[in-house]
Order: sequence, then structure tokens, then C-alpha cells
Amino acid sequence: MKSNIGRKFRVIIDRPIGSSHPEYPDMIYPINYGYIPGVLGGDGEEQDAYIMGVDKPIELFSGVVIAEVIRKNDNETKLVVAAEGESFSEEEILSAVNFQEKFFDSRIII
Repeated sequence: MKSNIGRKFRVIIDRPIGSSHPEYPDMIYPINYGYIPGVLGGDGEEQDAYIMGVDKPIELFSGVVIAEVIRKNDNETKLVVAAEGESFSEEEILSAVNFQEKFFDSRIII
């Protein structure tokens, strides 16, 4: 898969901070999470993206891919999007996405 790091995207947030996962109601999203319309992910659905650096629920976000979360035991790769010029360490990203990625064999590519 070609890297998307550095590419700009608009993300529609369908799981804002504080919302629960539709299939696992005990899983509460500590960060905004959504999808990139018109871009297909490995599961055949629109590409999923985590939003870093926004601490309130939002509906839409435009930013730059700063990392990719590669799942070794799943066909999906999640993109990590932040405002242009913002950066986060691998540890900060892993901490933010661990609520969901702890269920997968994931690694962060920056």
C-alpha cells in the first residue's frame, strides 16, 4: 500500500469524542474518529482516520496525515490526521489510539 503520510484530507467525524462504538457500547472514543469520503480502505469501506490535537467533539476536520496505524492481523490501515504543522510522537499517537488498537497487532508508521 502506498503511504498517505503528508497528504491532505477532509475527514467526516462519525464518532466524536465521548461517543460509544456502535457494536461495543462500553468502548468510548477519547479522540475524534471518522472517515475520508471517496477513499476506500482495506476493508472496502471508506478510509478510517483518527484525529489528533482536537480535544472537543467535532463533525468535520481538514488536516494532514501524520502517521498510519498498520494492523498486522487485520486488512485495515487507519490514518492519523492532524492540523497542518502539528506533530505528535509515536508514543503520543499510540496512547491516543490504544483504546481501539489494543485489540489488534498494530504498529505506528510516522
